[in-house]
Amino acid sequence: MSGKSTPSRRGRHDRYIQPSILLGLYSKPSYGYEIIQNIQAFGFVEGSAPPGMIYRHLRQMEEEGLVRSEWETKEQGPARRVYSINPEGEETLALWMEHLDRKARALGNFVKAYKRVREKKEKNP
Repeated sequence: MSGKSTPSRRGRHDRYIQPSILLGLYSKPSYGYEIIQNIQAFGFVEGSAPPGMIYRHLRQMEEEGLVRSEWETKEQGPARRVYSINPEGEETLALWMEHLDRKARALGNFVKAYKRVREKKEKNP
């Protein structure tokens, strides 16, 4: 994993889309529309996730070797591209989880500090 950028260095506004997609695919392979529906539950996307953005991320992650896709054809209905996570994607997801866990703890500490200061100010106006 040497030479890889960490999630915190990517600096993209929609950077939490990648770990959301990876987590969704970690639980099971999915096709695009299902991925869009599933990642909304993680809370990083307000409203409906833009399909163009999700497919752009999927293509990029496939180029990077994090996910793979194959066409699934059924007797009824159109063929669908089904995505699944690769071992490299699982490693990247684990790095994201470490990063997000650190951020969550830092945010929790920040909120506690605010509440302590607010409580002191309310007692001693």
